[in-house]
Amino acid sequence: MINQLMSLYKSIFAGVERLAEPWLLPTLSRFVFAAVLFYYFYQSGVSKVDFGNGIFGFLKPTDGGFVQIFPKAAEAVFYDITQASFFQKLVIVGGGWAEILLPIMVVIGLLTRLAGVGMIGFVVVQSLTDLYGHGGIAHKETLGVWFDQFSNSAILDQRAFWMLLFVVLIVRGAGPISVDALLGLNKKPVAA
Repeated sequence: MINQLMSLYKSIFAGVERLAEPWLLPTLSRFVFAAVLFYYFYQSGVSKVDFGNGIFGFLKPTDGGFVQIFPKAAEAVFYDITQASFFQKLVIVGGGWAEILLPIMVVIGLLTRLAGVGMIGFVVVQSLTDLYGHGGIAHKETLGVWFDQFSNSAILDQRAFWMLLFVVLIVRGAGPISVDALLGLNKKPVAA
């Protein structure tokens, strides 16, 4: 009886796996990213670049970007972006554009594995800025604790789920409904 139940269990879920492979996880991961995180990152990126300031506005950082990325430095110069160093301005504009382009790449499935790596790097830097730049490390609730009864901390709990989406996309690719599929980038490389 137990062998029959185990056999039934294996055959049912082998069928589910065959139906879901290879499209479900990457497609669902990109959909969840689009539904939950795309606008968050996109708006954050747009807030860092001064699009409304002439023809080269897309190369100019905003005061808000200065405060978001370099909060202590911005406070020290009374939030005056003109006092930011060239390096700081470069980081603000680069970070803004990364927050705009990488999410678009994830959603449309263009160079998805690379975009996933970029998003992980971005979230790590964002988290470190939140913890150290904005003083979140002083607040246990912001950082959170794993393996406790609470699942709502902004850093460890929330961003662990974000990272899981990106890891799925890095490992599995974008799936068949993507620009990567059109370009043939989802195919597994042939071993030499």
